[in-house]
Amino acid sequence: MKTRRFGRTNWQVSEVGYGMWGLAGWTGSDIEEVNKSLDRSVELGCNFFDTAWGYAEGKSEEILGGLLRHHKEATLYAATKIPPKNFTWPSKSHFKIEDCFPAAHIVEYTEKSLRNLKVEQIDLQQFHVWEDAWADRDEWKMAVEKLTKEGKVAHWGVSVNRWEPNNCLQTLETGLISSVQVIYNIFDQNPEDQLFPTCKKLDVGNFFARFNGTFRCDKYLVTFDFSFCVWTTGMIDIAGCVLATATIECPAVV
Repeated sequence: MKTRRFGRTNWQVSEVGYGMWGLAGWTGSDIEEVNKSLDRSVELGCNFFDTAWGYAEGKSEEILGGLLRHHKEATLYAATKIPPKNFTWPSKSHFKIEDCFPAAHIVEYTEKSLRNLKVEQIDLQQFHVWEDAWADRDEWKMAVEKLTKEGKVAHWGVSVNRWEPNNCLQTLETGLISSVQVIYNIFDQNPEDQLFPTCKKLDVGNFFARFNGTFRCDKYLVTFDFSFCVWTTGMIDIAGCVLATATIECPAVV
């Protein structure tokens, strides 16, 4: 497994990370298979795991916490996310910071994630939705600075809305954000225009879901079996990244 420097964190992270959305709360999920899959990923060199409180209300975080304890000898990085207070995905441009991330909510859900993971510090805490209009608001900044000073969070990130890769550029300029999670694949390469150059300038790490779901393209039905994250370091050149396994059925019903 190749690794890359993950922006200003200076972490060396695996080029393929493990996205943990579908591991808990989904019909047919099996905890024994889940744990075997996670253990195998560590054996193969994966060291970055992305979860969220919103993935089965903390269950995915608990599973990740178990993995961290099972592999104490390994250097593993845990990333999670704070749900918006209104529990609405994706965010809408008219939403206010008070609707999604008031300071007390940021603190409350960080504490919940710490308990679920059973760690003293979260490596990367992210906002699960974001609006760049909130960049200058003090509420979220105060909570970020408080939790960082207390040693409860090492680094902060934003997960930007699908198809809105530029909806965080002013926020990155605050210097409080170390990473951006964004959709980037052969169908959507818009992050190359402004987001990736800005991240490179500010030394902000990027990670992205390559594929997720089913795409219908003319005569072909392309079904992607997994959605896992591919990691980079704020660099536009992503040569060598590993893509999700895919199956192609031809022709599709049109």
